[in-house]
Amino acid sequence: MLARREHSSAELQTKLYARGYPEGVVEVTVAALEREGLVSDARFTEALLTARRARGYGPVRIRYELEQKGVCGELIDRCLDDADAGWIEQVRRVREKKFGRQQPGDFAERARQMRFLQQRGYTHDQIRRALNADDLD
Repeated sequence: MLARREHSSAELQTKLYARGYPEGVVEVTVAALEREGLVSDARFTEALLTARRARGYGPVRIRYELEQKGVCGELIDRCLDDADAGWIEQVRRVREKKFGRQQPGDFAERARQMRFLQQRGYTHDQIRRALNADDLD
């Protein structure tokens, strides 16, 4: 499993339990892999953050996915804080890729674009700031 991609400790444990390995063996094995540096929640978090950000997802969506994979909240906060710069610019790029450089003509179109960006995992403040910054261009 580790040869394909990074896994969080909790995710690896869940997969091993699903394959029928005894609980005690799974916990000891995952702990040993962590000590050897073969499993690292920090490395997994960085890899997932980089991959999802490259696909145009925002911090809310990335946080949710990391929580689902069993990464602790403190590590998520630290990684998202480190990556905090550039979210506004990324929102603008994602919007332009989907809708073009043309600004929304009316309230309904603006609302549609905002809903799309919220589904991608951006905060309301990031979306608002990005759209307002577009209005200033």
